[in-house]
Amino acid sequence: MPKPAASVASLLPQLWRRRFLPFALVPRALSSSSPLLTTHSTPRRRSPLSPSTHLAAAAALSTGAAVEAPTATPYPVYDRLLPCPLQDDPPRIEHLVAREYEVAVDFISRSLDLPPLYVADLIKFGAVYYALVAPQPPPYAAPEHVRIFREVTDPSVLRRRASIKGKTVREAQKTFRVTDPNQLLEAGTYLRVHVHPKRFPRCYEIDWKSRVIAVADDYVVLDKPAATSVGGATDNIEESCAVFTSRALGLETPLMTTHQIDNCSEGCVVLSKTKEFCSVFHGLIREKQVKKVYLALTTAPMSTGIITHYMRPVNRAPRLVSEDHIAKWHLCQMEILDCKKVPWPSSSIRKVHNVNGCGWSQQEAAYECKINLLTGKTHQIRAQLAAIGTPIIGDSAYMTAAMAAMANPSINPFGKERLSYNSEEKEAAVEAWIAAHGKEPKSVIGLQASEISWDHEGEHHSYKAGVPWWRQDSVESDLV
Repeated sequence: MPKPAASVASLLPQLWRRRFLPFALVPRALSSSSPLLTTHSTPRRRSPLSPSTHLAAAAALSTGAAVEAPTATPYPVYDRLLPCPLQDDPPRIEHLVAREYEVAVDFISRSLDLPPLYVADLIKFGAVYYALVAPQPPPYAAPEHVRIFREVTDPSVLRRRASIKGKTVREAQKTFRVTDPNQLLEAGTYLRVHVHPKRFPRCYEIDWKSRVIAVADDYVVLDKPAATSVGGATDNIEESCAVFTSRALGLETPLMTTHQIDNCSEGCVVLSKTKEFCSVFHGLIREKQVKKVYLALTTAPMSTGIITHYMRPVNRAPRLVSEDHIAKWHLCQMEILDCKKVPWPSSSIRKVHNVNGCGWSQQEAAYECKINLLTGKTHQIRAQLAAIGTPIIGDSAYMTAAMAAMANPSINPFGKERLSYNSEEKEAAVEAWIAAHGKEPKSVIGLQASEISWDHEGEHHSYKAGVPWWRQDSVESDLV
């Protein structure tokens, strides 16, 4: 392995750092006054829990000797970031570039003034990413940060790095999760650290075995609770249905996700035991061989039949839909199979499940709609129902927009009563319509993936979720 290039070794540890709000998740207070860029080397502080392997590695590299990555993690078992807070801490994402050959946990701990065990835990959560080469700085980056980026990506520097030989710059900028606290970082390696990962406290309250609908040779069907993630978040793969169900069933190999439903939804989810079944199920979904039936609790009745919209091809919430066909927008279709009048959820049930009222006054009745999902776009049912004025109860993201459209129908630039705009006015109108939407719900909404079925190799597989939360006659919950 070649020696670190002088121009790389002299770089500052922080390439750019995006700080959102003061942070307060770690057990001890963290300094928020450290400069974004320093002009001198940070004194080394060896953690009493970490060995000196990184120092030996640096010494060996300086002489050109071969270096082996540490093989044993010196940290005691520390399963997850506990206790889990009920509320997420303010977002904090840090971007770093290693100055020299370092061990990941020591470098991050020293650079960000975080306890080593906390950093090791972030790595276990999947909240730390690396790339061989730093990506392009964001538009808000300071000139000094841009200068550093240019230094570490200078062709003369990159040519001396054996790890990226044969790769394009784009390939070398691809990010991967750091999976071992003792991972050895080459000089010039880029790190992205999600210091405050998104948390899912509901995971610790569920009796997961009681939520399992079926266990087959190749898969498990789960009645997913609301306020949980099927497979985790970008910065948290630990607190997920797949992980907790695997543990509850005592499986040696973790379950894998085959499809998703929203965090705020509940109901049937198929988790795979093998990569082979994952591939099979994905194929069935692509071929539209998997039937999904949902129950939605809405504010107004609907007629049976197919509802068609077109969804804007932008991969972020809120999802905007139009009844009119727009080029390159995605077709969204669902079939209303039945719609019946039911009691509006009582205050006790709403309190148990932490249902967001969204400013919508309680009514005498709600409406339970049975929906056959014909296309499976993210937030499709929620966006379509809100667009026709029958939002889902508790859906803070789309119900607020539906209320705004009821008060002023022309606010929706894709609605029937939209105004005529020039290109600049249309862009402003779209932004105003987006702003009319609320935040994504953190608890339950009136949406359940009620049934899932498919045929494979001559066998029919069909599963049904339990009673939806709004039909519960008492305040019983599935808390442990």
